[in-house]
Amino acid sequence: MSDHPVSCIGGRIAADHAHARYGRMGNGRRRTAMSGQSSPQEFKLLPEPDTLPALQLSNAPVVIRYLVTVAMTAIATMVAVGLDSAVTIPNLSLVFVVPVLIAAVAFGLGPSLCSAILGALAYNFFLTEPRFTLRVDDPSNIWAIGLLFVIGVIASAVASTARRRADDAALGRRQVALIRSYSQGLVAADTTEAIFSRTADALEALFKVPIVLMLISEDSVDLTLRRGGIEPAPVDIEAARSSLTTGKVAVADVYPFDASRFDFWPVMTSADSGAVIGLAFDPEERPPQPGTLVETVASLLALALDRQHLRSGLGER
Repeated sequence: MSDHPVSCIGGRIAADHAHARYGRMGNGRRRTAMSGQSSPQEFKLLPEPDTLPALQLSNAPVVIRYLVTVAMTAIATMVAVGLDSAVTIPNLSLVFVVPVLIAAVAFGLGPSLCSAILGALAYNFFLTEPRFTLRVDDPSNIWAIGLLFVIGVIASAVASTARRRADDAALGRRQVALIRSYSQGLVAADTTEAIFSRTADALEALFKVPIVLMLISEDSVDLTLRRGGIEPAPVDIEAARSSLTTGKVAVADVYPFDASRFDFWPVMTSADSGAVIGLAFDPEERPPQPGTLVETVASLLALALDRQHLRSGLGER
């Protein structure tokens, strides 16, 4: 995902909050835990951009993907046998390339390679002499079968790469839409709790993992919002404090916080209290570079908290 769209969105929010200078939080020191349910006033995230129906099939179970691939290859075999019995068509083997391309676009590289192998075997079994056996008498047929397999592999690799790029583009559009919706929702948030709730909504939509947001002062955790089934343990709170103190990301399962289940990002504000964003990624499904999105959200959250501190300070005067 390119940094430029996100930077532009962050810049617009920064302009909206340019009047928010350093102030103090006027809500007082208190320890508050917020439930994981969204209130009716929560902002509505923008819907996901439409993607090609074929791309959405990639989320089907693995067994279903391979079964559909086998079915498509069987249909191609019946079409090829029917054409061979009716008319003489050169390069009839190219019929088997069609399911390879469809499988690559819809299901990915694995099913498409499976289709390429099955297509080569089916062509050999049904369409080369001697029929209904895998033995090949004519050397030219050996080359035809090998060429069919090579074409299938190349086509599957190219189509799979195109599908992956389309998926990445669709994901990037969705992330930009979510960040834009989040930034617009922050403008309407008039309490720290509302700011935290909108932030949790955005993070939950972006990453779909358990989330914890904390507002931490020097001697206490003033506000906690949790989404998901993981309750922050003492070691998680310690890791959050360390992240806020050092201004660096505290990664889960890494010394000195080996038992922590959350990755924590600091949210540096101008007030005495600072915030942290915690995301509990599954180690096997952790995105390669979540930092760019999280840091964008953290920057917008810091601006919103500073604005709220300024409002609270002006209200006390």
